[in-house]
Amino acid sequence: MEHSRYLASPIQKDLQKKMVFLAGPRQAGKHTLAKKLLGQASHGEYFLWDNRDDRKRLMKAQWPPEPSLVVLDELHKYRHWKRWLKGEFDKYRSLHHFLVTGSGRMDVYRRGGDSLQGRYHHYRLHPFTLNEMHKRIPKIEVGKPLNFIGHTNRSSLDDLMRFSGFPEPLWEQNERAHRRWQKEHIERVVREDVRDLENVRDISLLQLLVDLLPERAANLLSLNSMREDLEVSHRAITHWMEILEKLYFVFRIRPYHSSKIRGLKKEAKLYLWDWTQISDEGKRFENLIASHLLKFCHYLEDTEGYSVNLHYLRDPFKREVDFLVTIENKPWFAVEAKTSGPSIAPNLWYFGKRLHIPYLFQAVLHGQEDFVQEGVRSIPAHKFLTGLI
Repeated sequence: MEHSRYLASPIQKDLQKKMVFLAGPRQAGKHTLAKKLLGQASHGEYFLWDNRDDRKRLMKAQWPPEPSLVVLDELHKYRHWKRWLKGEFDKYRSLHHFLVTGSGRMDVYRRGGDSLQGRYHHYRLHPFTLNEMHKRIPKIEVGKPLNFIGHTNRSSLDDLMRFSGFPEPLWEQNERAHRRWQKEHIERVVREDVRDLENVRDISLLQLLVDLLPERAANLLSLNSMREDLEVSHRAITHWMEILEKLYFVFRIRPYHSSKIRGLKKEAKLYLWDWTQISDEGKRFENLIASHLLKFCHYLEDTEGYSVNLHYLRDPFKREVDFLVTIENKPWFAVEAKTSGPSIAPNLWYFGKRLHIPYLFQAVLHGQEDFVQEGVRSIPAHKFLTGLI
């Protein structure tokens, strides 16, 4: 099933002025999106770094003679890619548009080499979420109420819960095919992507770490506990988690700090890009909400330039709210994910008053009631998600 991706239009506009870097998880649809943009261009050329002939052409700068969209796929696997790309872009920017894609984070600020600052826009492509399944992008007014754009059949949310947002298993909707896809996806990340990104001596221990993560998802992440389970150093476990983040296999959200509350200092919560690895329904649902919110934040940051961040709330008395979205570090809205039950989570009221959070939501998986009680809106999850990307 072919769907126009939510980033297609913004990327097309930005390509007229700068390079575009498109990163994201393996099999999220970067290659398909790039091919579609190529098909819409008057002239285009696709280069895959893993292809020997393409590598030779790139190193010889054998560019098309006419103005073209040039797609460079997995270029970050080339050790000197930033320095090389800077030279080629500066030389040919008046003739060609450059789209650079890759599974690993193409982080030009931390990994050394010549700076590409000012020459590119960076996008993070997420798997499908509920609105994108229905080809919808709501009107978003930053800092204002969310715009819930209409009725969505609950079955779409059920499909996401069962098959993830990754295109292949989502559209095929077959349990057997999903299990096989998931197994192969994990193996390729560990065996291929890790090898291309970093020098990890003991892949078998990294594989054990990956096996542990679904049980720890949607919880505070204790690196020390995992270090003890795997009998490795703190430095090793920290490094491996950073690798898995760079490869868009996991993401972590951190507590929101404010002088108005006594919060936690360091502990992050762990989530997976593929929430269907999690067997527990409640934690899988929380992870799904986290992924939708992260996509919402990244979209506003990548397309509009706002500083929008995702946090959680927790104090020393173990009062906790699952998610807080901030704009320029000021609270915008908070969300509690619940599988069932009409009663409002009291911690939403507590943190809402202490932090003056403008909008408070309780997203309920198994429920149809939509009501407001003392400033908190309890809303069916499939309706709440229509307010996001």
